[in-house]
Amino acid sequence: MADPKDIYQCQTSNCGFTYDPDRGDKKRQIPKGTRFEELPEEWCCKVCGASRKMFRPLAGPGSVKEDGI
Repeated sequence: MADPKDIYQCQTSNCGFTYDPDRGDKKRQIPKGTRFEELPEEWCCKVCGASRKMFRPLAGPGSVKEDGI
């Protein structure tokens, strides 16, 4: 299991859906505690179908917070 400080929520720029590692994705059998980086390559947004490439972390490396936006 990942260190809690390394688990970030990621949000898609398409529809605003946020993947929350604390919840996982029950519909697609992704267990709680699964980091975004650990999701299968074929995983996509359950709302709009956006690929993983369309998501951005809400904290940590590459995030809006880190970029100062």
